[in-house]
Amino acid sequence: MAISEYDVVVVGGGNAALCAALMANEQGARVVVLERAPEEERGGNSAYAGGTMRIVYHNAEDIYRIVPDLTPEEKANSDFGEYTEAEYLDAMFELTQYRTNPDLAELLVKNSRETVTWLQTKGVRFEPSYGRHAPNVGGKFKFYGGSTLRSAGGGRGLVDGLYAAAKRFGIDVIYNAEARQLLADDDGVHGVRVRINGKTTEIKSSSVVLACGGFEASPEWRSRYLGPGWDLAKVRGTRYNTGDGLKMALDIGAQPCGQWTGCHATEWDLNAPEYGDYAVGDGFNKHSYHYGIIVNTDGNRFVDEGADIRSFTYAKYGKMILTQPGQVAWQVFDSKVTKLLRASEYNSKHSHKVSANTLEELASKLGSEGVNKAQFLKTVNDFNVAVMKDVPFNPSIKDGRGTVGLELPKLNWAQALTEPPFDAYAVTCGITFTFGGLKITTSGEVMDTGNKPLRGLYAAGEMVGGLFYFNYPGGSGLVSGAVFGRIAGGSAALFSKSASLH
Repeated sequence: MAISEYDVVVVGGGNAALCAALMANEQGARVVVLERAPEEERGGNSAYAGGTMRIVYHNAEDIYRIVPDLTPEEKANSDFGEYTEAEYLDAMFELTQYRTNPDLAELLVKNSRETVTWLQTKGVRFEPSYGRHAPNVGGKFKFYGGSTLRSAGGGRGLVDGLYAAAKRFGIDVIYNAEARQLLADDDGVHGVRVRINGKTTEIKSSSVVLACGGFEASPEWRSRYLGPGWDLAKVRGTRYNTGDGLKMALDIGAQPCGQWTGCHATEWDLNAPEYGDYAVGDGFNKHSYHYGIIVNTDGNRFVDEGADIRSFTYAKYGKMILTQPGQVAWQVFDSKVTKLLRASEYNSKHSHKVSANTLEELASKLGSEGVNKAQFLKTVNDFNVAVMKDVPFNPSIKDGRGTVGLELPKLNWAQALTEPPFDAYAVTCGITFTFGGLKITTSGEVMDTGNKPLRGLYAAGEMVGGLFYFNYPGGSGLVSGAVFGRIAGGSAALFSKSASLH
């Protein structure tokens, strides 16, 4: 027996789910949100994110409207530049090797700024992403690469703002609610069978929005789809994204879509727990690797640390570390770049760090950690000799300061490791979210294997397939969740209205 009936049931409790719920509520729908986690762990992967939002903007005035409380001094000390639709689309296509669905990519890009502005109206605050995406050059923060804004308070700030809005607008939220099955027949989807605090019941509705994440928290699904070794990856976010929503949809004939063998995976501190720590959030990140070198336990570099700006490489380098011996690598820096390392990541008490005053001492300490000492010293010495010292170092652009003569070059930000102290940080692979999902229309409808919409079923967030392949532009994940959450929630509410008329 159903405990209640709603116009729209939203399965999930993160950014995409709450945006869907708020948009459906705007359309006059009676909405319930089913969050699998307990209240103290609510928010899905969004709660563990850094909060970066990649949006289109044309000038500083666009930023001022989104961040109205910037002081005159902050405005004077910030060079926001611009980030155009063309640049955003180019990034989407190039980083996904031109596989992204062009219609979905265009929706993401064209709706990015409007969606962040809409989030403002719901009470979410934003701030410039100082430090992470804007190095201080000559006393001025220079933003580059499009990742200019973040939600105040990071992912937790975003989630808390959305839940506060849901409460204000009278949207029901049920915690410890594990959706088990879609209630569906030949006429479409009519609700959800759900286990709430250990008791199974049914919630009837005219439509359902699935926004409950991918399968990144399931070692079994990771091994099945991503391949051998992925069961060993650490999970950056929630323990509750185990593919349940995908399974429910596939069970009623939904069409899988996108790269089921792909995921967003980053360099994550070796000391991090198996799943995300709600209190630490994204503090286990180690994202300043492009200012140093990365070596494996054989003492060799295995990736071009300066191939592109950080937000275009960090989501794929975790996979490369997973293939190294012991699934571990070391980021190595000298004191010339210490001030450029993000303090909340590298000065954290959780960091697995080794420091020394000479390279020989560092090699000895790394040797006790399982690194080949002799090969490490050779790698560093060869790198130091190869650096193009006549090219100026500039952290705010791809500076072309690379290496010459190395089998594996570094294309940008190469600096010889010469000034003590020397620091090395141990990292492993941290998986964020999976790229495989469901095929949807531009209205958020889930398609069946016959390429027809499954009546009353919509999807958003990580469950959208066909958007990201191989890699992604940093900050586009949360924006995608918000954009497609709004689309799915609005479409579900309109479908519910039409259904009530028949």
